[in-house]
Amino acid sequence: MQPTSHWPQRLYLVRHGQSQGNVARDRSEAEGLATIGIDMRDVDVPLSDLGHQQADAAGRWFAVLPEGEKPEVILSSPYLRARQTARAICEAGGLAGGRARTVIDERLREREFGVFDGLTALGIRQNYPEEAAHRARLGKFYHRPPGGESWADVILRLRSAMNSINLHYNGRRVLIVCHQVVVLCMRYVLEELEEHDILAIDKAADILNCGICAFDFEVQELDCAPKLALWNHAAPLEEQGAPVTAAPDQMVGSR
Repeated sequence: MQPTSHWPQRLYLVRHGQSQGNVARDRSEAEGLATIGIDMRDVDVPLSDLGHQQADAAGRWFAVLPEGEKPEVILSSPYLRARQTARAICEAGGLAGGRARTVIDERLREREFGVFDGLTALGIRQNYPEEAAHRARLGKFYHRPPGGESWADVILRLRSAMNSINLHYNGRRVLIVCHQVVVLCMRYVLEELEEHDILAIDKAADILNCGICAFDFEVQELDCAPKLALWNHAAPLEEQGAPVTAAPDQMVGSR
């Protein structure tokens, strides 16, 4: 019997462009403040001016791919900064056939930080010293801040999302626009990694804003094996002259 694949043909992962939250967090950390200073829900934080440039650059990179390599569908986190990045890619003509359509999937959202939301590392230690100590003992892969999620929680919803992708987009080219932890956790799922593996990848480098990751799916005798084809690829930004940034969304969440 001829082996068959129940996976996409190619899966692109793109972290959103630099957000206003990234900028505010960097400023707060540099000034030794306890809070990030963004007076809005994390879901509503938009791209910075630089983030818009990065999203436009990524869109132009996808637009010049051969038609047989362009994504056929784009899935996005519901967070504004991800939706703005996805829109830029669509408007640049980055989808095969030129269809400017984005499917929103809440399972691709940023990790929820619970009581840590809006706090710098200093703010967490000051306001929740026992919880900060507990996180240091347990490790961020399994630690769940009150009202928030661990990396393991994110992985659980991403397994569900991949099941849906395999069902609805079997054999197609799919682009996911999401967040740093989501990109990392997708590697964990697709490559069947262990905790120490993904933490080592995370420690090596932050995921670039609008950097490109891609998986191809090779049909083997008994299964289809995901193969990492691109990782944290900055060429879309460098080729378009957009500055490269790699700040985590939140200090506690993405380091």
